[in-house]
Amino acid sequence: MVVSTVAPPVAARPQRPRNRSWLRLIVLLAIVAVVLYPLFWMIGTSFKSQQEIVNNIGLLPEHFTPGNYTNGWGNFDVSFGRFFLNSAMVSLLTVVGNAVSCLLAAYAFARLKFRLRGMWFAVMIGTLLLPGHVLIVPQYILFRSLGLVGGDWPYLPLLIPQFLATEAFFVFLMVQFMRSIPRELDEAARIDGANAFGIFRHVILPLSRPALVTTAIFSFIWTWNDFFRQLVFLSSLSDYTVPVALTLFIDSTSQSAVGPMFAMSVLSLLPVFVFFVAFQRMLVEGINTSGLKG
Repeated sequence: MVVSTVAPPVAARPQRPRNRSWLRLIVLLAIVAVVLYPLFWMIGTSFKSQQEIVNNIGLLPEHFTPGNYTNGWGNFDVSFGRFFLNSAMVSLLTVVGNAVSCLLAAYAFARLKFRLRGMWFAVMIGTLLLPGHVLIVPQYILFRSLGLVGGDWPYLPLLIPQFLATEAFFVFLMVQFMRSIPRELDEAARIDGANAFGIFRHVILPLSRPALVTTAIFSFIWTWNDFFRQLVFLSSLSDYTVPVALTLFIDSTSQSAVGPMFAMSVLSLLPVFVFFVAFQRMLVEGINTSGLKG
């Protein structure tokens, strides 16, 4: 008897059609173009003259007008650099306030045991359903009754809530992160004689760096771009931040300085871009380890 040693033919793997890959690439490029077009248009418009802004809607200016940047920087009684300093100060202090207060609140919800802990955590999460515009009127009335609106340091109404763990999103983010930290580390520290504060300082705080970085990045970007709350509480020109100062270029009774406004808008993007790029890797790490990924 003769035994055949020829292996049976193996079915070839179906290859993915190249047309589908090209179609996906085209769709992605179209989405990128739609997202980036306003940015490129704003950069190009910042170099256009007032007349060309009205007549030319293209990306590139026919005649470059770099004077928009110099005019926008010194167009008011206060240099636009002052507005940048105000925004940087408010944003950085907000980062500190949110990082410290939300971390402490999250530690209490994630590690400490107290009565009605679950109920208070649910109430805090429920505040995420409240629009910020609903809370702005009670906040204004409260701070005005305390004499903090228009006072010697007008930024207090913007900063005090950030030091009281009012950002429920960041508290939730940190709670999710702390729940992923093994409780065996707490028990080991407790055996070594550490109390609740010692566990927080030596165990939770060093391991919470990704969540803290995520909180810092979002706090900085959201505060830098905040317009409504800063418009409500800031009344003096020298106290304005960048988002509020940009409205000074719009004049309803005469011709608006649109070119300088776009020039300053381009400059206002640079701090956020640099801040995001510098901490991009930590941001992704923080989201992936905080239970927020899809």
